[in-house]
Amino acid sequence: MRWLRYLNQWRGTAKEALEQVSIVAKFLCLIHVTDRYIISSTHVQGPSMLPTLNLTGDVILAEHLSHRFGKIGLGDIVLVRSPTDPTRMVTKRVLGLEGHKLSFSADPLVGDGSVSVVVPKGHVWIQGDNLYASTDSRNFGPVPYSLVEGKALLRVSLATTILRVIEVTIIHFPNELI
Repeated sequence: MRWLRYLNQWRGTAKEALEQVSIVAKFLCLIHVTDRYIISSTHVQGPSMLPTLNLTGDVILAEHLSHRFGKIGLGDIVLVRSPTDPTRMVTKRVLGLEGHKLSFSADPLVGDGSVSVVVPKGHVWIQGDNLYASTDSRNFGPVPYSLVEGKALLRVSLATTILRVIEVTIIHFPNELI
């Protein structure tokens, strides 16, 4: 009898605890879905996108919807799963879509020896803005569209001024860069 009284006492507490755990689990699921399928932030660093992105690193806010609907265009900065190392993400600019014919220098340091390529169906041509320090489609060829993970919307970079001001700029690239 006493045992049943104890059980009834804890039933309300257990129910309330289960409801709280359920709320936290739903919240964590919402964060995961938002981060993976809608919008996320990514820290990018390295020389391949100089001068657009800083060598020491920028935080990119990337959306994950437009590439699913085929809304990637020339000049867009995209997050792509590396074709050579699937555990890494690379950040590059789209310079060619399927059917586009591109010519590029096989070795930009030498400057001679132009190579022409047509981007096949279902692929994109990506390159870093810093031609001398970028491993991109010039090295591994056109990238399957399915490896595109997101499109950059916003760059957040830490300014190294005395005031340590955070500078936020919307990524917009004029057509002259393409």
